[in-house]
Amino acid sequence: MSADGYTLIIGDKNFSSWSLRPWLAMKHCGIPFAEEHIRLRQPESRAAILRHSPSGKVPALKTNGLVVFDSLAILEFLAERHPEHRMWPRDPEIRALARSISAEMHSGFVSLRNDMPMDLLACLPNPPIGEDLDRDIRRILAIWRETRARYGAGGPFLFGAFSNVDAMYAPVATRFRTYGVELSAFGDDGKAAAYAETILTLPEMAAWTAGAEEEIRARLSA
Repeated sequence: MSADGYTLIIGDKNFSSWSLRPWLAMKHCGIPFAEEHIRLRQPESRAAILRHSPSGKVPALKTNGLVVFDSLAILEFLAERHPEHRMWPRDPEIRALARSISAEMHSGFVSLRNDMPMDLLACLPNPPIGEDLDRDIRRILAIWRETRARYGAGGPFLFGAFSNVDAMYAPVATRFRTYGVELSAFGDDGKAAAYAETILTLPEMAAWTAGAEEEIRARLSA
């Protein structure tokens, strides 16, 4: 466990989009933590997770006897615990919008999740783009484009500086890369693609990707 008392329980870095979200936020903000990995999609996976979290799902953040489970709950907890990192925008109305956009990612975009599951290291063909998936992609691009235009003057992220909302949408950027989605075909004028590139080229994303590669190598050599 880290000096701050945090241990983050995560799944496979190649597949676990929900694990990536708090991991990325904590790394980017410099919040120290230990990480514990549980391999997913195995007969014993759920039992292993249940030893840490009552939800039976990853991620979970453990600290001083407390278990915070669910990605968005972890991000909210960390924002309260570490106000110095400004993990949400400071302005109350802008913060409310950032939370709304994050909650939409948390509960929505079912077609995107089902048709383009996270497979970080793969290069896969586009799935058939039905009406629901098309709507999901266009809505995400609209969020990125409009938020950057209105609030992004202070930096390269959705609200200028990095915040929890960027952590929430980071796995979507990896999905667009994995499936070779040409964002201009869905109305992007280049701003959404530039934002996705900003996320994908973060040093923390490079570290997460290296971790995914190491997990694969370890399994192949076992």
